[in-house]
Amino acid sequence: MRYFFLAYAIIAVLIVGIGGFRGQKFSKPPIQIFPDMDNQDKLKAQSPDPFFADRLGSRHPVKETQPRGFSEAGQREIGGIPEYEFGGQTGYYYTGHVGDYYGTGMPEELELTGETAEALIHRGEERFGIYCSVCHGKSGDGMGITSKYGVPGIANFHLDPYKTGAYPDGRMFEVITNGKGQMSGYAANIPIRDRWAIIAYVRTLQTAKAAATAAK
Repeated sequence: MRYFFLAYAIIAVLIVGIGGFRGQKFSKPPIQIFPDMDNQDKLKAQSPDPFFADRLGSRHPVKETQPRGFSEAGQREIGGIPEYEFGGQTGYYYTGHVGDYYGTGMPEELELTGETAEALIHRGEERFGIYCSVCHGKSGDGMGITSKYGVPGIANFHLDPYKTGAYPDGRMFEVITNGKGQMSGYAANIPIRDRWAIIAYVRTLQTAKAAATAAK
């Protein structure tokens, strides 16, 4: 038993020695066991940079590239579909809510026709493959690659709790935007229109699955 207390005391001393007492001030940089990319080479805005011949840190965009969400024509198109703002506004299109409730159906702002609806679904398929399939699987059955490593609670969109009647489109939009459980929010990664495109594609997967099951 004494060896247990001796080992316990040694471990406690090591922890206190490495971490320091709470509230203690240091004049030297803290010990970083896991730096987590805290220290990176970077250039602050409007600062000179000796790397370039003109010593200017502010550079023009690389030729034939453009900032995300910008085009000279002002149409802000990505993948042939206009990219709207990433959020901050009110209304169903931007929040998934109609008053105090979740809405359902595609927003009027999408201005869908037969042709543009098909393009939206194809866009959703592409975005789903990039952002969602790693967890939810290519078919939306929750059997993505992360499920092979024991990640729990991945939604299977073909189960009844995730069908339109039980899980409104607005609720799905909110989850994509803000996250839920172990899923992080994608508000900063996926433009609003693309979120609706993903939802449209998920509903297409559900319809296709239901039709295939009914035909058996």
